[in-house]
Amino acid sequence: MSENTTETLVGGAVLAAAIGFLFYAGQATGYSASSAGYPLTASFRSLEGVSVGTDVRLAGVKIGTVTDVDLDPATYRATAEFTVSSGIEIPDDSAVSISSEGLLGGNFVEIMPGGSPFYLAAGDEIEFTQGAVSLISLLMKFVAGDGSAADAAAN
Repeated sequence: MSENTTETLVGGAVLAAAIGFLFYAGQATGYSASSAGYPLTASFRSLEGVSVGTDVRLAGVKIGTVTDVDLDPATYRATAEFTVSSGIEIPDDSAVSISSEGLLGGNFVEIMPGGSPFYLAAGDEIEFTQGAVSLISLLMKFVAGDGSAADAAAN
């Protein structure tokens, strides 16, 4: 009988650890049930490195996540829908860009606030956008010597 009790206690501890791990993983990746916020959209030339669950940051602080990525067949631009935490008001002349965390880091959506006294409402689209810059294409231009800035600096 004592073996049966020990096995039950160990099984319960393993089950509790598994549930705790799943809860932590959901919180760490942004897939938690608490998604209080309002949706905004933006259209980009390139959304390279951005997918559902990517961070949305303002001044380096995570304020939301990307909830949907789609291609507009009429304009051939990538459309991203993302949420912004409630209580954070974004001026309607703000800009959005795809930024990189570094050479080996991932990309994130960065909001650069404007100075307008009017704010975006739920479902609004941010007009001023800058897509992702491909590191590979920049390196290829540098290697090929197609850098007019380097040529101008030499003169």
